[in-house]
Amino acid sequence: MSKDYISDNVGSDASQGVELPARGDIAELFSLAEFSETQAEMTGYSDYSYWGSTITMFFRKKLAVAILLLLVSLLAFTFIQPYLPNQLDPTRIYFSSTGGFIRNNTPNSTHWFGTNAVGQDLWARIWSGTRTSMMIALIVASWDLIVGIIFGALWGYVRQVEAAFEAIYNVLNNVPSTVIHILLSYIMRPSMSTMIFAFCITGWVPTARYVRNQIMIIRDREYNLASRCLGTPTSRLITRNMLPHLVSVLTLRFAMSIPATITSELTLTYVGLGLPISIPSLGNLVGEGRAVMMDTRLRYQLFFPCAVVCLIAISFYLIGNAFSDAADPRNHV
Repeated sequence: MSKDYISDNVGSDASQGVELPARGDIAELFSLAEFSETQAEMTGYSDYSYWGSTITMFFRKKLAVAILLLLVSLLAFTFIQPYLPNQLDPTRIYFSSTGGFIRNNTPNSTHWFGTNAVGQDLWARIWSGTRTSMMIALIVASWDLIVGIIFGALWGYVRQVEAAFEAIYNVLNNVPSTVIHILLSYIMRPSMSTMIFAFCITGWVPTARYVRNQIMIIRDREYNLASRCLGTPTSRLITRNMLPHLVSVLTLRFAMSIPATITSELTLTYVGLGLPISIPSLGNLVGEGRAVMMDTRLRYQLFFPCAVVCLIAISFYLIGNAFSDAADPRNHV
């Protein structure tokens, strides 16, 4: 405030009954504020962390945490099981002391889950099959998520490629994925690589479509327009401004893709185009159990692999839902 302005207005409101301070007192009311870089940084400080809040919200859900611990324990045991003592070979055919096959033997102290129709140990085969199916599912789910995000983000933001991506989507989406899986498995030699390739061909399409729709909704909002005016690169706009809005749903889609891949493997095995019998998987174990399910004494061969499949599917579904809710910023405090 200038001195001339102060001197001109001192006493100007006396006629209105307002008592103004004297000229000397006014100077004492003002002091020069010195700049402090430390205090300036503290004014903009916030201890909010997106991932920290997400983890905090997730661990507040006791049921989800218990299921997570159960699933982690199951998967850890699946991978360390071959290295434990007194474990049997999943592909070896066992004989009795009389020289005959130990076939369709009910669960006992030696074969905890019994044996199948050719005398193989079901305990070892189920855990070996779980490792195989989980490896396939994790690879396919990771591919679907990564490729779906990349294609979907470019499809929704870069208008020049929209027509080409739309054509690719129409071709892949209008042919049933099961038909594609069956054709590729029939043409190529049945193996893990064949099954992974068949699932990866079309698995990313739903994720790409979803990401594209969400990107189109938020790409022209004010903060994105301001970022474009400031010259922000397209890659930074997509990764920093748009994709964080989709974290909650994408984590759920990743979690649901794992049991969906196992289900697809079961379908291929059901029609006889799954993995060869020499490679244990949950698919061919369920197929073997289905063949003997009408015999009440042998239903254990279907029950045990189905129980593992159901446990994995339900666990991923519940954990995915809980983490999706926790990752939603609207639920953070």
